[in-house]
Amino acid sequence: MTGAQIRELSAQDIDARIKELEEERFRLRFRGATEPLPDPLRLRVIRRDLARLKTVLREKSAVAGR
Repeated sequence: MTGAQIRELSAQDIDARIKELEEERFRLRFRGATEPLPDPLRLRVIRRDLARLKTVLREKSAVAGR
């Protein structure tokens, strides 16, 4: 997801997406401990998407707080 795509989402949608990605990251990390992952770079993509989502969510809350 790009920053522009994320900024179009509502705060509730961003929260939901964060929860989905955190759950997927947990599952991949758990599975990666027991067997080789088919796409190990997926963890990096998830981590970066989470950072983008949290950054935009923080920006939105800062603007709303003004």
